[in-house]
Amino acid sequence: MKSHTKVAVIGGGVVGCSVLYHLTKLGWTDIMLIERSELTSGSTWHAAGGFHTLNADTNMAALQGYTIRLYKELEEITGLSCGLHHVGGVTLATTPERMDYLKAERAKHRYMGLDTEIVGPEEIKKLSPITNEEGVIGALYDPLDGHLDPSGTTHAYAKAARMAGAEIVLRNPVKELNQRPDNSWEVVTEQGTVIAEHIVNAGGLWAREVGYMAGVYLPLHPMEHQYLITEETPEVADLGYELPHVMDPEGESYLRQEGKGICIGFYEQDCDPWAERGTPWDFGHELLNDNLDRIGDALEFAFKRFPVLERAGIKKVINGPFTFAPDGNPLVGPVPGLKNYWSACGVMAGFSQGGGVGLTLAEWMVSGEPQRDVFAMDVARFGDWITPGYTRAKVKENYQRRFSVSYPNEELPAARPQQTTPAYGIWKEQRAVFGAQYGMEVVNYFAPDNEPLEETPTFRRSNAFAAAAAECKAVREAVGINEIHNFGKYTVKGKGARNWLDWIMAGRIPKPGRLSLTPMLSPAGKIIGDLTVSCLTEEEYMVTGSFGMQAYTMRWFEQHLPEDGSVTVENISTRRIGFQIAGPKSRELLSRVAFEDVSADAFKFLDVKQMDVGTCHAIIQRVTYTGDLGYEIYVPAEEQITLYHILAKAGQDLGLKPFGMRAMMSLRLEKSFGSWGREFRPDYMPAETGMDRFTLYKKEADFIGKAAALKEKQDGPKRKLCSFIVDSDDADVWADEPIWHSGEVVGFVTSGGYAHYSQKSVAYGFVPTEIANDGLEVEIEILGQKRKATLFTQTLFDPNNERLTN
Repeated sequence: MKSHTKVAVIGGGVVGCSVLYHLTKLGWTDIMLIERSELTSGSTWHAAGGFHTLNADTNMAALQGYTIRLYKELEEITGLSCGLHHVGGVTLATTPERMDYLKAERAKHRYMGLDTEIVGPEEIKKLSPITNEEGVIGALYDPLDGHLDPSGTTHAYAKAARMAGAEIVLRNPVKELNQRPDNSWEVVTEQGTVIAEHIVNAGGLWAREVGYMAGVYLPLHPMEHQYLITEETPEVADLGYELPHVMDPEGESYLRQEGKGICIGFYEQDCDPWAERGTPWDFGHELLNDNLDRIGDALEFAFKRFPVLERAGIKKVINGPFTFAPDGNPLVGPVPGLKNYWSACGVMAGFSQGGGVGLTLAEWMVSGEPQRDVFAMDVARFGDWITPGYTRAKVKENYQRRFSVSYPNEELPAARPQQTTPAYGIWKEQRAVFGAQYGMEVVNYFAPDNEPLEETPTFRRSNAFAAAAAECKAVREAVGINEIHNFGKYTVKGKGARNWLDWIMAGRIPKPGRLSLTPMLSPAGKIIGDLTVSCLTEEEYMVTGSFGMQAYTMRWFEQHLPEDGSVTVENISTRRIGFQIAGPKSRELLSRVAFEDVSADAFKFLDVKQMDVGTCHAIIQRVTYTGDLGYEIYVPAEEQITLYHILAKAGQDLGLKPFGMRAMMSLRLEKSFGSWGREFRPDYMPAETGMDRFTLYKKEADFIGKAAALKEKQDGPKRKLCSFIVDSDDADVWADEPIWHSGEVVGFVTSGGYAHYSQKSVAYGFVPTEIANDGLEVEIEILGQKRKATLFTQTLFDPNNERLTN
């Protein structure tokens, strides 16, 4: 074993071997993998080996497609067999809601280049004669689905990496991880100590423990999972071809052929977390005790869906642990707060996602950023607020919902509330219906007295529709109040603060007393932040952005801070909170409580002022995401309730009404304001999204991403983000719907919804630049139906910005 290496990958499952292979593929060969036992000794060896492309996140689905296509390449490189069975997969729908979900997924696949189709009961029976189609409405068929040999595939990754120069050390447990002053790592193992420039935690079942070695908690938890293998069955043996996979969400099961018998697994409701106090180091090629009682109900249902099971003897029961993150997606990328420590764990679907995870992490390490937006699996999507108890509760919930329909407006109940602001009780008294973002409770809307305190999960318009409409009306015609805790907020201080911000931000850095909107770009020119920079003094700034991006944003800031200490950055997201007030009477309300002149001439659009409001000392910004006249009022968290009562009392006769995020996201549609994670994300660049108007290409500072952004501007974007009015009835777009023009898919929707005050259904999406003209008529596919849509360029509300700026 060598004493120094560029990268030490810890863990010899399919994910660790994939990372090792992809690093060599991108040119890093001074690398090694360290495994405590043998390759595949964790979850890999007892996995059922299925793979599929279906995923609610389009980039995750694309990476799963990459993984599946990679297997033939590995076989060609190594001469080893991955045991591939491309048999296709059928996901059944027994309810209209499930069909809506499958139609929405099929629509996404149209512009992703995935060849899936909706099939009816008769076609299902032809594909899988052992399936009882009674009660089945239809299904989604994916020809790429299949299964493989887990051991053979892992060894193929390993051999391909070895052939390129990587080293693999087996039977060598890691004992300690110690960071050195130069940010390299001392990896203490049974066979000696290795100095590694980078560490990759691909520890699988032991990833938590490998994290603790570096003083970090990774939100992971193993769950017991059972599947059965039957003896040879005539209905299968005599079929003449291999059965496709069949996913039966109603029965919480997945089924495939195994030899001349059947393999069927379950994601049952009566599920068991495993190793709650840590994974034993001596656990390896063992299985857990069978627990057929736990899957009794699911098995009984499976006998009805697949009657052949009743006549097939059970040959083997596999009950083994798999590791999950709270939302079921992997944890990948540089771990916030640590230098040169990378995560590649929580990959529950290792044979669907392992290749994509390996590629993504290798790109990140070698090139500084992945090629696509992978926030859905970025380890930074969770913050330091997360706890093992929270993780365990959410992992169990996610396991139970493995086959549940994922509704775009659904809020899941486990481990809530986790974080609240002081105003939480005030909103509850006013019948708030809450959602959760990054662990924080956020008001979605306020339910009328005759409505339940719960939004109906749906792909169509929900029971929140009328309530959100009333809240929008209050903002547009009087004044609304909304909490602004769901912004990420950071203070940037120091003598070098202005120059540093000028380098890390692509837009204008404002003068004292002013604020500016600016994108933050990656070196490739992609948008990694949509931020507001407020200049309080020459040496103190407040930066605001997405609340859910705190760990991501702080990781980026800390990676780029100057070493001379001339700049400090602090996350104050939950310490500086308050309210926004918006609407035509918001200035009157502020004038009643502020101790300074807030007239239009004294307090201009994009001004920021520090002033007393009632008994509170506040930072007030004249800006609002509603697109109306409005103000953001920030105070220390301990003064929030005081501020609320000051505003509520002063605004009583002005028609002051609270509004939530459902109304906020409706109001922004009327101004064609984009949303972080939808219109602005690391898949897109400034000119194609319209963010070029906030990008200061000519400024002297050589800001990060400047060269790439300039090239995009000079070459001209090939696609353009546009706004559309959609001819819809009971369903609006959510995201990822295909845009049709002249019988072809030419683009896709980024987000949208119903603009209540303008009474229009609105969609944002990308289409080719050459056709992106006012009045362009297209069709947008919503739940399997093509709806007429018309491109518009003049905003639906206040097109001349008279309310916003005067």
